[in-house]
Amino acid sequence: MKIGMMTAWNETSGVSIHAELVGKEWIKNGNKLIVFSFIESDFHGSCLIGTDEDYITRCFGTSIRSNYLNPIPFLKEDYDIFVAQDIGMLPRDKLAKIFPRIKKKAKTVLVVHTNKLIDDPSFYQFEWDALCCFDYRYKNFLKEVYPEEKIHIIPFPCHPWKEGNKEEYRKKLKLPLDKKIIFVFGQKWRQMLDTVPALAEINGRYPTLLLIFSGAQRVYGFDALKGKMEVEIRKEVLEKEKIYEYLYAADTMIFGKHSTEGVVLSSTAHLIMGSGCPIIARDSNFFELMGEEVLKYKNLEEFKERLISVFEQDENYQRCREAAKKYVQRNSSDKVAKAFIQLFKKLKEEG
Repeated sequence: MKIGMMTAWNETSGVSIHAELVGKEWIKNGNKLIVFSFIESDFHGSCLIGTDEDYITRCFGTSIRSNYLNPIPFLKEDYDIFVAQDIGMLPRDKLAKIFPRIKKKAKTVLVVHTNKLIDDPSFYQFEWDALCCFDYRYKNFLKEVYPEEKIHIIPFPCHPWKEGNKEEYRKKLKLPLDKKIIFVFGQKWRQMLDTVPALAEINGRYPTLLLIFSGAQRVYGFDALKGKMEVEIRKEVLEKEKIYEYLYAADTMIFGKHSTEGVVLSSTAHLIMGSGCPIIARDSNFFELMGEEVLKYKNLEEFKERLISVFEQDENYQRCREAAKKYVQRNSSDKVAKAFIQLFKKLKEEG
């Protein structure tokens, strides 16, 4: 199978997480992949990470900034499946001008990342052979405007389950062996500031290190913890492999995002769950389709209970780990990648 994919790649975005998890599995299974991605001066996410592989061509910008697209790579490369990830960020009108040429040589598939129907006509100018979404909630709004037979549910992929030794990685990363470690990265610290009183209280019982990685210029709001617990803030954006090392060293990762408009899920959870590090998450629509896979909290008392559960490794903690492992295995990147390949084969057989 020769696949061309227009997507974020090596970028700090959920789209990039999805694309890389399935794309690398396609290559592993003997398929040819060409990735068309955002230019370095205008990309989707907070920053670029990692080093581009030799199958990456950066040839377009976002729809909201440069709206740039170089058509030549799309026209000259050899592929018989064309996958577009997240039409909302792509330079749609520019893509539409070459879309008929793309359709002449390839079956076209859109992976939907938008959380609702968008009232911009430019979203609907493409005649896709198939649309892929992550669960029934996405399908419910898509079928209002697209033929239902064109909509396919393929779950968001998970990083494969791979545990690490906590003591080994704490030594490697020069982290304390005698403290509980809470790990937070990216922008997630912004929505956990309401937990500061609970963190200060819990530290009196369990000496704790709150370890925050962020590319933000200023991480504010934790002054109340000074003298009450150890907080270490590192202004650094971690690559995915490094994230896993810190997850192995940590006792838990906190996801404090509040519910938001539309249909959403947590791409971060799908990336990190395979580490075995339990997620303590605010009870929001980011996790509405998950049960015991994460430890949810509605208020500060429940937040403290979830922390204690993790620190004590009690029955709730054990159930969470088992449920998370089953979820990861059920939605592993290799299974999701194969589901896409099956769809691609079906589209080609239909002619």
